[in-house]
Amino acid sequence: MRVVPLDGTGLADSALDDFTRLTDVALRRRLEPAGGLYLAESTKVIERALAAGHRPRAVLTRPEWLPVLEPLLAGFPDVPVHVGDAAELEGLTGFHLHRGALASMHRPALPDPADLLRDARRVVVLEDVVDHTNVGAVFRSAAALGVDAVLVTPRCADPLYRRSVRVSMGTVLQVPWTRLPEWRQAGPLLRDAGFTTAALALRDDALTLDALVADPPERLALVLGTEGDGLSRGALHAADVAVTIPMAHGVDSLNVAAAAAVAIWAVRPR
Repeated sequence: MRVVPLDGTGLADSALDDFTRLTDVALRRRLEPAGGLYLAESTKVIERALAAGHRPRAVLTRPEWLPVLEPLLAGFPDVPVHVGDAAELEGLTGFHLHRGALASMHRPALPDPADLLRDARRVVVLEDVVDHTNVGAVFRSAAALGVDAVLVTPRCADPLYRRSVRVSMGTVLQVPWTRLPEWRQAGPLLRDAGFTTAALALRDDALTLDALVADPPERLALVLGTEGDGLSRGALHAADVAVTIPMAHGVDSLNVAAAAAVAIWAVRPR
């Protein structure tokens, strides 16, 4: 790594563009999806990104974190590591950088969905979940509970958005994932790969999660939708079965991240 002390130019230094004004939503949208980059926040997340084979472009940190970063970045001698004190970093990014470091990483190419499905037994499909916190939480459960892959629809929030990565504790970098096409293509894709598609939905004809677990399919795709509107007609039409989680005390549903954790744990391969 190449240590570069901050020289006081701050926002005027184009070399720091990856990290400037990160509280500006419009800038984040430009930088992360369109710019071919994502932001890894904390040394732990950076470590997981590097372990996944992702390449860093630049790093921002305080002097005391250099000994931690040095072995992580040993294979990247030309990557600039911009170093400054806490006040300088907060003035640059717009928030308090308390997790050690922030790295801009090159986005890897997304795999073909068919490649991820080929050897999978349990997958999660997120349809149009637009809250980045929920997306990150689902990925954390997926990693912890042994999901083979996560598939997200075209309008689902970006799993590599900074908040998603942070909430997931970097597990979005461990669980294989990709984007699905629209349901008219995604439904046959899942079916041709041998998956039973179970949509978590409040329907009169739905099975309980207990009933699904009593006779589990060999290959299962759990489909979860956004809160409020729930799953689309396309998702429900593509599903082989609707499933509900039994509730008590008059509660009709769980937050999508909580529902995902319950369902993933229940259907895990025994």
